[in-house]
Amino acid sequence: MKFLMVLVCLVICADACAAESGYRILKRLAVGGAGGWDYLTVDGPARRLYVSRGTHVMVIDLAADKVVGDIPNTPGVHGIAVASDLNRGFTSNGRGNSSTIFDLKSLKVLGQVKTGSNPDAITYDPASKRVVTFNGKSHDATVFEAVSGKVVRTIPLGGKPEFSAADGKGKVFVNIEDSNEVAELDLVEAREIRRFSLQPCVEPSGMGLDVQHGRVFSGCHNKIMTVLDVNSGKVIGAVPIGAKVDGNGYDAETGLAFSSNGDGTLTIAHEVSPGRFGVLQTVPTQRGARTMAIDPTTHNVYLPAAQFSEAKATGATGATQRPEMIKDTFEILVVGK
Repeated sequence: MKFLMVLVCLVICADACAAESGYRILKRLAVGGAGGWDYLTVDGPARRLYVSRGTHVMVIDLAADKVVGDIPNTPGVHGIAVASDLNRGFTSNGRGNSSTIFDLKSLKVLGQVKTGSNPDAITYDPASKRVVTFNGKSHDATVFEAVSGKVVRTIPLGGKPEFSAADGKGKVFVNIEDSNEVAELDLVEAREIRRFSLQPCVEPSGMGLDVQHGRVFSGCHNKIMTVLDVNSGKVIGAVPIGAKVDGNGYDAETGLAFSSNGDGTLTIAHEVSPGRFGVLQTVPTQRGARTMAIDPTTHNVYLPAAQFSEAKATGATGATQRPEMIKDTFEILVVGK
């Protein structure tokens, strides 16, 4: 009861605080091109944005706001990880059951790594110099050396992994969607070391990580974003978010947590007082803009979106045909102040 009362108070605070935030859509990058999308990643030092496009990865120059390259032959690509210290990038190819290694400067493909089945999230850990893919169908994680591509170990997870985040010190956290948990991996030892319940979260998807305070922000499909304190091992708060969340993030400099929701909203949350969290602002975006990436330099948030045809009933059974993306309507929404 006490938890619910706090949550109601935070919702009320959200309305009062929203006008003070000032986040809005600053511009739209009309990049077009073929293919759907999933995750996207900002390479801050290089001022580049990597966007998964189904079978290839689109590379956008953030200084010029234009496409400057493409990484082909990444079937079913979900995510992109960047190792700036090694001049290497990595993709998780869901239909290829593999990871593509590429050169960050030239974008030349350097090699392929065999992973588990349907790799989804992918994360680089600078402490161990290792990469981990989280494999949705085989319910495990593939750990490999970033330089050589050699597979170190496959870690069983006992459930379907979703998004992940690294603390830069050898630890990686990942949402386990079907058990409503967060698993913590040690990539130096290549093993799982802890597991946390996210109750009252249902089906955690996106993730943001506050390394300094040891907090994991998980976007849940019952329209809340939970705040997990990894030091105590407990969920210490939850804030209301929009429907169909798939991406979350945390901006260490501003102290804000974000949730990109497929219903066409971006939820911005903050710490109202020590240990208490609330919604700062809900930004209207575009229906289907469900994933996101934060630029640590400008603090802008990038969200991919597109226009789709109307769903239509087909056949004698009246089954609904899935809407199709309208050609060349793909764009990147830039949200900031």
